[in-house]
Amino acid sequence: MSMIPRPEHPFPQMERENWLNLNGDWDFAFDFGKSGRDREFYKNGEYTEKIVVPFCPESKLSGIEYKDFIPAVWYRRLVELSKEQLNGTVLLHFGAVDYLSVVYINGEEVGTHEGGYSSFSFDVTKYLKAGKNEIVVYAEDDTRSGYQPKGKQSSKYYSNICDYTRTTGIWQTVWLEYLPKSYIRNVKYYPDINNGMIHIAADIVGTGMLSVKAYYEGKLCGSCDTVVTKASCGNVKLALGLKEIHLWEVGNGRLYDIELALANGNDCDKVKSYAGLREVRLDGYRFLLNGKSVFQRTVLDQGFYIDGIYTAPTEEDLINDIKISMGLGFNGARLHQKMFEPRFLYHCDRMGYFVWGEHANWGLDLSNPAALHAFMKEWLEGIDRDFNHPSIIGWCPFNETWDYQGRRQNDDTLRLIYRVTKQLDNTRPCIDTSGNYHVETDIYDVHNYHQDVKLFVSHYEAFKTGGAFLDEHTHRQHYTEGLPVFVSEYGGIKWDEVNTNKSAWGYGEAPKTKAEFIERYKGLTECLLSHPRIMGFCYTQLYDIEQEVNGLYTYDRKPKFDPEIFKAINEQPAAIEKE
Repeated sequence: MSMIPRPEHPFPQMERENWLNLNGDWDFAFDFGKSGRDREFYKNGEYTEKIVVPFCPESKLSGIEYKDFIPAVWYRRLVELSKEQLNGTVLLHFGAVDYLSVVYINGEEVGTHEGGYSSFSFDVTKYLKAGKNEIVVYAEDDTRSGYQPKGKQSSKYYSNICDYTRTTGIWQTVWLEYLPKSYIRNVKYYPDINNGMIHIAADIVGTGMLSVKAYYEGKLCGSCDTVVTKASCGNVKLALGLKEIHLWEVGNGRLYDIELALANGNDCDKVKSYAGLREVRLDGYRFLLNGKSVFQRTVLDQGFYIDGIYTAPTEEDLINDIKISMGLGFNGARLHQKMFEPRFLYHCDRMGYFVWGEHANWGLDLSNPAALHAFMKEWLEGIDRDFNHPSIIGWCPFNETWDYQGRRQNDDTLRLIYRVTKQLDNTRPCIDTSGNYHVETDIYDVHNYHQDVKLFVSHYEAFKTGGAFLDEHTHRQHYTEGLPVFVSEYGGIKWDEVNTNKSAWGYGEAPKTKAEFIERYKGLTECLLSHPRIMGFCYTQLYDIEQEVNGLYTYDRKPKFDPEIFKAINEQPAAIEKE
């Protein structure tokens, strides 16, 4: 096993050969008084601890495992660079740092970033020198402020109900990247299945000849190129025709390997990338993938790990979560209250496993118009980063926008986020908020945790034949006739496999036997599969997390039941899939 934790390239959509993984041992210091900036820690800080990046200080894998609230932290790492590595452009990348971060190099401030889930980078060329360089990162975090999205991080000292251990500071890979002076900053792919093409929008720094080649299983399937001049202002459009059509489908993540190159004199920026050819759209009550109705057999995945908390210990742990889900008969997941790392999304892409992109809005005071500022910037960064993943079949910026300390949500915030999302990406549907309270949405989704199967079925019976759609939040939201319906959380059946957790929590009264659990699951799920106007379900949840024990697997990813039982139930034909 590599000595560097999480050694794989963190961003397979834009992978270059010349990069340096900065994961591993960093100097570390707590800053409980948030006074380190005044004391100029970035020049002469007293680092009393060591931490293993990219694991947060609350985690066991970090080597710290401090569980109380952490208002601020400091990191330091020395990096030796050669004169040759500084000839072009050097970018410093962070997968994610929670929450407000300030980066320094050799005692100088490089830049700041606000947001605990989105990725960011800085051009640090002018701050570096040949030889040893000191990188310092400062991070502030306050999950109780009401001014930052925290997701499922607990606002209390202890984890409780469906909130869990917090994450502070760096929790995804940190890396340096060496590029020429002219380089490809970003690229977006727009698949066109009807014409067998991928339309490309590239963001270029500098000038040169931009060429694109597409391969499928090693065979060249298409190429195109264009000259990038100063007059283009860095925005370049290309149309990549494909000689062979291989559609991305559920269970078949047929990906085209993409090679990008920007040549300028003797310099050439080479990027390895990939794309999927697929189309998603809504048709009446149906969700269509490549023109075919596909029922959403999804599961709630919250991206938590016993020893790493927000960070998977290894890449295999990311892959395993997809494998166990597919082994249960699910074809996708709601990635819940968290922006998942691009490496996870890459494996979703290649395995044909579709997901909903979500943000971690819990903890944000949505009654305050200022929440728009705190949310929008990071949400837009997430859409920009993850736009190319074929596995992402829809966006859902918010989840259960409950009132904040008795104050109602500002509907304009949800409306604006929905509309901006659609402006940035009109290729995917958008759910404004999962569960409640809807303002403007492409899909009407609900959460229903009733455990009595007969009562659960009764909620949707009249709707089968055009009757009223029953929703427990009709005092705040109303179903619009004709919208697709998605039961995006249900089940949550409590089953404590270990039977030692006194604070074990789940929805409703737990079944007394495993047979009763399975019968309840079967009744709830078949109700949704057999409904002609419901496009999908999302079962809560894939695995237990700390005190929440409604997973089909335990927290350490052991099956509670025979997975084949659920696979047989979930893979039954759905009424809405019938032509």
